Formats: sequence, C-alpha cells, structure tokens
Amino acid sequence: MAEKENIKDPQKKANKDGEEKKVDGQKQKSAEARPKSTRTRKKPEESSKLKAFQQELQEQKEKYLRLSADFDNYRKRTMKEKIELTKQAGEEIFARILPVLDNLERAMKSVEEAQDLEAVKEGMHLIYNMFKEYLQQQGVKEIEAMHQEFNTDVHDAVTKIPAPDKKLKGKVVDVIERGYFLNDKVLRYAKVVIGE
Repeated sequence: MAEKENIKDPQKKANKDGEEKKVDGQKQKSAEARPKSTRTRKKPEESSKLKAFQQELQEQKEKYLRLSADFDNYRKRTMKEKIELTKQAGEEIFARILPVLDNLERAMKSVEEAQDLEAVKEGMHLIYNMFKEYLQQQGVKEIEAMHQEFNTDVHDAVTKIPAPDKKLKGKVVDVIERGYFLNDKVLRYAKVVIGE
C-alpha cells in the first residue's frame, strides 16, 4: 500500500529521495540534496597573510635569481683571471730564461773563435750557475741522490749493479739523470743506479 501512496503522490517520493520538494508551489532542493561546501570563507586577516607570504616568496625568488647570476658571473671572472695569471706566469718565466739563452749564444760564438779553453770553461760555468740560480728562485731544487738510501718517492731505479763497497748496498751508486723538486713536489724523479 505504501507503494501506491508513493505512486499517487510523486512529491513525497522526491522528498524521501532528497531531490526536490515543493514549498508554496515552488521547487526547492532539499538540504540533503544540496552539496555541502567544503570551502570556508577566508577571513580578511588570512587573506592579507597569504598575500604577504606570496609577496615574500616572490622577493626571495628574485633574490635567488640575482645571487645565482652573480655567482655565475663570479665563476666566469675567476676562470678568466686564472687563465690570465697562467699566461703571465709563463711570460715571466720565459722572459727570465732569455738572458741565459743570450749567454749561451755568446758562449757558442766564443767557442768557435776561442784560443783559450779555460776562458770558455769559465764562461760555461757562469751560464750554468746563472741558470741554476734562476731555477732556485722559482722554487726548483735538486733531489739529493748520490750515496743516499734508495727512496721510491723521489728515485726511479734504472738498474742494479754490484755495490763497489758494502756500505753502498741498497744505496744509489750512480745518477743517470738528476731529479728536481718544485716547491717540495717532485717535478722529475732522479734516474739512478742502485748497488746490490
């Protein structure tokens, strides 16, 4: 019987389903049919805080971009300066070596014309000492090798020979090529012969 009542009065069925109901002859959605709003109205103070945060965020983004650009420029500038310093250092080294080259040319000329062999020897020693002094000023110094204990950190063993003396076993008995430090770093290992 309940079904008949529902069929006879379609408004009651609609009210039960929560879809529509008539009030004073007008259709209205029932409270159940209206979607509930999940949004709450923003208070004016929340809105102003949000705007302030957004403005602060924008300012921080701009600061970050400026800093990033500044750092990139700094990196490029320092790389360019390093390249320039390297070039200048190379120029300075070669400028100081040129007088040695000049002296060698003079010595070669004098060897061809020389009658006095002692004067030529003395001139060659002067040039050698001049060049060695320049290298020392640049931080280059010779590795002591002769009669020293063999040390793989600074020596490169070329061969072993019987030691001429028992005291020289395991020590350097001959230097084939001198080794050098540049500011306490091995520039070239000394090539040596070890006594056994």
